[in-house]
Amino acid sequence: MEAPDTTAMGAEEFWKGLWKENPVFVQVLGMCPALAVSNTARNALAMGLATLFVLTASNAVISLVRHVVPKQVRIATYILVIATFVTLVDMGIQAISLDLHKALGAFISLIVANCLILGRAEAFASRHGLGASLLDALGMGAGFTVALLSLGAVREILGAGTLFGLPVLPAAFEPWVVMLLPSGGFLTLAGWLLVFNAFEQRRARASAPEAREVPG
Repeated sequence: MEAPDTTAMGAEEFWKGLWKENPVFVQVLGMCPALAVSNTARNALAMGLATLFVLTASNAVISLVRHVVPKQVRIATYILVIATFVTLVDMGIQAISLDLHKALGAFISLIVANCLILGRAEAFASRHGLGASLLDALGMGAGFTVALLSLGAVREILGAGTLFGLPVLPAAFEPWVVMLLPSGGFLTLAGWLLVFNAFEQRRARASAPEAREVPG
């Protein structure tokens, strides 16, 4: 039985994907592109937006055809739909900027294998209507983009002293080259996970009702 498709539920799914169940900082999904292309803010933003487009478009199509696709071939159908939009993204980035296309490399094509996209198709889009599926995809995609941009911004600022190629730190600053290397991705991710979890724990303690004393 399908879950009720309401605007309130869709809005809740959007905010849940953006923060409460952030794909990177909470669910720890899509780590391959998150760590590999987040050496600069530009690359991170491009990958995030590409994933957002593929996720939103594929969720919409899968939601519309969910009643006509046999269960036996649903996964194959989902992959075919996702691969179609990934091909469009790959061609679009190549047409816009060859340098960006080379920087992202094979990770554009690997969006097809991103567990975030296939997971949302199977867990949500195949069970809900178009409106809720779009909001779910937008929330998860936006959360993924924000996470990648957070990683890319920190790594580029500390590793090169720039942000989107523009100098942001004094000329006397000595860049931390390690931040542009693969190990810098793991260090930055660990730092953001600590910050995110500490904030969530603090917010949970602040919102928890105070224990009431039981009268003797």
